[in-house]
Amino acid sequence: MKIVFFAHPLFLGSQSMPRFVSMLAEGMQSHGHEVEIWRPKPLFRNIPLNGLKKWLGYIDQYLVFPQQVKSKIKNNKKDVLYVVTDHALGPYVPLVANLPHVIHCHDFLAQASAKGVYPQNVTSATGIKYQDYIHSGYSKGKNFISVSEKTKADLSVYLDQQPERSNVIYNGLNPAFKPLEIALSRATLGLELQLDLKNGYILHVGGNQWYKNRTGVIAIYDQWRKLSGLSLPLLLIGQKPAAALIQKYEASPYKDDIHFFSGINDEAVRLAYAGASVFLFPSIAEGFGWPIAEAMASGTIVVTTNEAPMLEVAGEAAFLISGKPVAKEMEEKWAAEAAMVLDKAINLDESDRNEWLAKGFQQIEKFKLTDALDRIEKIYREVLNDSKQ
Repeated sequence: MKIVFFAHPLFLGSQSMPRFVSMLAEGMQSHGHEVEIWRPKPLFRNIPLNGLKKWLGYIDQYLVFPQQVKSKIKNNKKDVLYVVTDHALGPYVPLVANLPHVIHCHDFLAQASAKGVYPQNVTSATGIKYQDYIHSGYSKGKNFISVSEKTKADLSVYLDQQPERSNVIYNGLNPAFKPLEIALSRATLGLELQLDLKNGYILHVGGNQWYKNRTGVIAIYDQWRKLSGLSLPLLLIGQKPAAALIQKYEASPYKDDIHFFSGINDEAVRLAYAGASVFLFPSIAEGFGWPIAEAMASGTIVVTTNEAPMLEVAGEAAFLISGKPVAKEMEEKWAAEAAMVLDKAINLDESDRNEWLAKGFQQIEKFKLTDALDRIEKIYREVLNDSKQ
């Protein structure tokens, strides 16, 4: 089988989507399939015009690239499956809508925000038009794979009609995430980050997207410090902090113990998971919530939000807190309640801790990479075979 993967351009700077595309491409190659990755290249975007790079990039993505695709499709033989690796690449779907195709769906947060579902994330007028453009594309698709039941449910809301196929397949968990010796992990990571981590620390991993709720992480931490009297540091690994997060950090009476790290290598991330006292993940929304599974696989207790899809990933193996309220005046009460849960997770005795870890190891059995690739391949074959009938 020949498989063509449509991918986001690398010049957008995303890390998660290229990893997902690589996982699919390498997985299908290992299964013996011929694979190509098609993505827009920076042509107009390389023109040195300050302030216009985004718009020049749109020319590359939505004017130049589709013409290139049309030419490539003409030269392809018939038995080819076209895989759109993210429904946000919806504008490319009409190019392959009448050919064998599959569309992967990660989250519909941008689509929902454009419809006013999340008052925490107001979408501009141009942003709404852009999301409409994306929707008009993927709504012409017929075969979909979602990363969670929550994403599948959202897809059914935004599609104009029921698709021929809509499946859920959890992304495969990177097997590199596994338990390591805790004291050694803390010592090694501490040397690299130049911090004293021997007594443990609270960890968060995530970007600056509004739904990651990094300001909420600091709010919970502040309340926990007041509650517990303990002084474990807080490590936030991800993108460089945005302005709102810096403001929250500067206002914290415990800011000397709050540390941001961006651009650290994969080995350091694995050490961070394995050595953490607790992994704190109070997301407002997600498409899936991979850090929950990564932390559990690393032998770390998780505290996360009591809402889908975080519940779907965590199962019964995490401590749960309520979702952050929209109203600012309710944040302190929410953070205080979440801090009590965090304190309970941190102060587990050895027996109870081992029970929670065992539940986490059992939960991550749902996310085996080999199983995910096998299921994805099965659907790819079925879609291609159905097109021949």
